[in-house]
Amino acid sequence: MDPEGSRIQDDSDVKVMMAGSTLRKVKSKSWKKQRHFRLLEDGMTIWYKSRWAGRGHTTFSVTEVEAVREGHQSEVLLSVAEEFPADACFTLVFHGRQGNLDLVAETAEEAGAWIRGVRKLVYKAQTMDEKERLDQWVWDWFQRADKNKDGKMNFKEVRTLLKMMNVDMNEEHALHLFTMADKAESGSLEIQQFVHFYKMLTQRDEVWKVFQDYSEDGEMLMASELQNFLSIEQHEEGQRSSQHAQQLIDRYEPSEAAKKQRAMTLDGFQVYLCSREGSVFKPEHRELHQDMSQPLCHYFISSSHNTYLLEDQLRGQSSLEAYIQALKRGCRCVEVDCWDGSDGEPVVYHGHTWTSKILFRDVVSTLKEYAFKASDFPVILSLENHCGVEQQTVMAQHLSHILGDTLLTALLGGQIPQQLPSPQELRGKILLKAKKIGDLGDCVDETLTDEVSDDEEMANDDAESLSAEGPSPAECLPETGKKSKSQLSRALSDLVVYCKSVHFHGFERARSHAKCYEMSSFSESKAKRLAKDAGTDFVQYNARHLSRIYPGGRRTDSSNYNPQDMWNVGSQMVALNFQTAGLEMDLNDGLFRQNGGCGFVLKPDFMRGGATRFSPEKPGERPGYGPRRLSIQVISGQQLPKVNQKEGSIVDPLVRVEVYGVPQDQAREETSHINNNGFNPVWNETLNFVVHAPELALVRFEVEDHDKASRNDFMGQFTLPFTCIQAGYRHVHLLSRDGTAIPPSSLFVNISISELT
Repeated sequence: MDPEGSRIQDDSDVKVMMAGSTLRKVKSKSWKKQRHFRLLEDGMTIWYKSRWAGRGHTTFSVTEVEAVREGHQSEVLLSVAEEFPADACFTLVFHGRQGNLDLVAETAEEAGAWIRGVRKLVYKAQTMDEKERLDQWVWDWFQRADKNKDGKMNFKEVRTLLKMMNVDMNEEHALHLFTMADKAESGSLEIQQFVHFYKMLTQRDEVWKVFQDYSEDGEMLMASELQNFLSIEQHEEGQRSSQHAQQLIDRYEPSEAAKKQRAMTLDGFQVYLCSREGSVFKPEHRELHQDMSQPLCHYFISSSHNTYLLEDQLRGQSSLEAYIQALKRGCRCVEVDCWDGSDGEPVVYHGHTWTSKILFRDVVSTLKEYAFKASDFPVILSLENHCGVEQQTVMAQHLSHILGDTLLTALLGGQIPQQLPSPQELRGKILLKAKKIGDLGDCVDETLTDEVSDDEEMANDDAESLSAEGPSPAECLPETGKKSKSQLSRALSDLVVYCKSVHFHGFERARSHAKCYEMSSFSESKAKRLAKDAGTDFVQYNARHLSRIYPGGRRTDSSNYNPQDMWNVGSQMVALNFQTAGLEMDLNDGLFRQNGGCGFVLKPDFMRGGATRFSPEKPGERPGYGPRRLSIQVISGQQLPKVNQKEGSIVDPLVRVEVYGVPQDQAREETSHINNNGFNPVWNETLNFVVHAPELALVRFEVEDHDKASRNDFMGQFTLPFTCIQAGYRHVHLLSRDGTAIPPSSLFVNISISELT
């Protein structure tokens, strides 16, 4: 069995890939080395090695590739553009934070074959259904374990394979299954027999038990029995569950005979439970479903800090790829740190540090190309301006010329607003957030003198927390934190419309004087202090104005703070270092996974009214208070990823569920660990939570490898908003540390949500 069928391997471009090509891998102007690349027989794995590396080689799966760019479409290939023609160059872009692979073929024809071939394979991988995906997974393992490539596997090879798959199985049981699958009694399994063996191995008793509870004959679920299951266990309303039962049979049942009887077999039932509809995340909430016509300040907005950095804040590389990666993750507020360049061209980098520099105009061009690929809702360009007036004017020219009509430079309808426009009205627009001379509609002088730029404000903000802990590395660098008079260029000022940066002089002053288009930035320490001391005032402020929060100056390693504390007071632009994987970015990805991943999420209604009295410290005092009881039965795990690739190492998994929300809701519970089983561990343990502000809560599932001697190792996680949880028997499809899918790793859970009485 080849799950790919013969069709894709017969494609002429794929044939070129399977025959193999010598391509030049380019890392920089000076690092350009030849590597032999080829597509393996599974039609999914690309293998490459240097001709001198002996046995050493590298492989990656087509499923890891997100896109193929043709020609000089990366910083690296642009830097060698004079040396290699565009039609021989291409770039493989990967999901998550993995770096690009820049390649140059010997000829344009060969490059074309690889570009088209990889695109076809990526498309095929993306459009596979659940069954094909699982078949592919099994096929991949078979290929890996069939050491002598004879298309057969003896028992010894199967035992090695089980170890590779994270299964520590009793040898007798494995041999028993092997013998049952080896119908010809040849002492080895061909691929079809191996699939049968794998099916017996992964027979999921816990799914079978649920199936048995609703199937009268134990063989099939008739449509009416499936409807009962949907209404009782999956909490679906009667009318919907009747139609839905038939749709599920049509969609997921592999047996034509069962379909004719309007019934579902155990196989179909398992495929449904593992599908998108059987997932813990409500499918309808993944789509764009919220009201997008409210003022901008009524939404949480996915926001990035120092977007230009790929690594740390002191020596890291500044890169256009960092903007592309943030934008494709749905980020809608990017930051640009501008300084005077040596030849009259403004540059972007982290000032007074050893981070590398990129040209401001290249950043603007990148924005124009990538701003609206993941979402067509507006992008806010947060300008950290350290340039003199002359180069500010150059910046204004670049913004106007490169972005053209995409840049919003005039009031909508020509009216000075009483409230901010909506994401809907600003679709396809880029807004500049920066200082502005005077108010909207004022006639003013050519330049404005202002005391400090935003990040010197940051130096002041963080002064208290810094002095207590000694200087940060950034403070040891030359010139930082100096107060200086800076002048604003009129040309740049005129491009600021709805996001005018102003100093924050307290909530009282903002209430009486501030215009709706004026907004302030706060360091994490200042925002935390305000949230603690004046939570309700902060919520009210954020109901009328935008605010941006950024990581404190001590985070030179590009670490992140917990964004939940800032969302609790309604801050919209909670800026994080997108380049740094971990809990904080998991929460950000979790919140913005809903609503079509468009980067805007409507705040709960109790945070949107200007007179709101909501306080995150006292969630019970708000109108419409409805606490919920959340009960999660963690039943089992499936094919959990290996943490340690060493031969013979097997994991001891445990599941932790964490709730992030208002202070009263912060909680974590965990199961016990299961020894030596990452393949199909069964816990059957129930974790209980009470959630007082469900509209603000996020729930995070994390699987760890228990280690009694040191810290547990992370294995996978999935985070989602409480309001997006589907109750009932569900699968939680796990993600890697980097936030990318790791099929077929999942948890099987049964969730119930009820009102707290």
